[in-house]
Amino acid sequence: MKYRPVGTSGVKVSEIGFGCWTMGGPNWSALTGAPIGWADVNDADILAGIKAGLDAGVNHWDNADIYGNGRAERTLAQSLGTLGVSRQTQVIATKVGHFRGTAPYGYEPAHIRNQCEQSLRNLRTDYIDIYYFHHGTYVGPGYDGQAHDYLHEAAGVMHDLVKEGKVRAVGQSAYSIEDFERAVPVLRPHVLQNKANLRYDEFIAPGSPLRRLMREHGCTFVAFGPLDQGILLDKFDPDNPPAFLEGDYRGNRKDFTPEILRTVRGLLAKARERLGSAATPGTPEDTAFLSSMASRWVLAHENVCSVIPGFRNERQARCNVRAAVDAPMSEADRAWLGGLFGGVR
Repeated sequence: MKYRPVGTSGVKVSEIGFGCWTMGGPNWSALTGAPIGWADVNDADILAGIKAGLDAGVNHWDNADIYGNGRAERTLAQSLGTLGVSRQTQVIATKVGHFRGTAPYGYEPAHIRNQCEQSLRNLRTDYIDIYYFHHGTYVGPGYDGQAHDYLHEAAGVMHDLVKEGKVRAVGQSAYSIEDFERAVPVLRPHVLQNKANLRYDEFIAPGSPLRRLMREHGCTFVAFGPLDQGILLDKFDPDNPPAFLEGDYRGNRKDFTPEILRTVRGLLAKARERLGSAATPGTPEDTAFLSSMASRWVLAHENVCSVIPGFRNERQARCNVRAAVDAPMSEADRAWLGGLFGGVR
C-alpha cells in the first residue's frame, strides 16, 4: 500500500481507502422520504471487511453523520475497537451538512459544532482527521425562514475547530464545479471530494476547471464511487437487472438499466483485452482485476490522493485492495481507457 498527502495538512492516506456509507444500513431522507442508505448490511461482515482492509494497509475511512444517522460512525468505532487498532494509526474522515437535526439548515454554525461533537462521541475519538462539508449549497433557510448564505460563517466554525484541535484537515465535498469554485477560496480546504470513475470524470479529467482550482489552492482529491457501485465490475446481468431492497439508495439510480449494463459490459470486454486479463469473466479473479483497473485508472490522475470504494463484506474488501498490489497504470492505458469510456452515461 502506498500513501499520499492530503493537501498541505501533513495527513497521509492510503491510496485505497474504504467508504463507510454502507455501514449505515437502510435510511430515508427526512425531507423527501427517498432512500439514502444501503440494505442487506451485516455488522459481522463489515468487521471482517475492515480487518481485510487493515491487513492490506488501508488507513483511510470515509464516514458521515448522515450515514445511518450516526450508525456508520458508531459501527466503525466499534469495529476498530474490537480489532484493537490504535487510533493514531488511522485517518478517519467524516462529514456534516446533509443531516439537519432540529436546525433550519445543515450549515447553521451552532449545528455544525453540535454535529462535530456528536461525531466525536460516535467515533470514540477526540479529533477528526478530515472533516468535510458534505455539499456545496451554502444558501438555505435561516431561523426567520428567509434565505441565508452560511458560507463565511460555516468556514469560520470549521477553522475554529481546527484551532481547537478537534479537526486536523478541512475538506469540501460538492456536486458541481460552480459550488467548488465558490466555496474553495473562502473555506481554504486541504482536500476535495466527489465521484470519479471511468464513466464520470468531469472533476479529474485533464483540462477540468477543478484541476486548475486544486493547483491554485494546494488541494488534493478523494474520489468516491471508483467502481460505480459495482457497475464497472460487470457483476450485473443486463438481461436481469438488479432489484434492490427497501431503503437501498441504488433503487432510485437510473444506471442499472439493461441498456447501460450491456454497453458497459461491451467496453469492459475491450478493456480486458487491452490490459491482458487472463481471468474468466464473472469469476472472483475477474472481479478483482476489474476493481483494480477501475481504481488504478482514477489514481493515475493528477491531484488524486485516494479512492474510497464501498464494501459490505470481506470478499468485497479484498477486491478493493487489489489495486494496491498491481503496478500503477501507465499514462498510455489511462488515456486509452478514458477515451474508451468517455461520455458513456
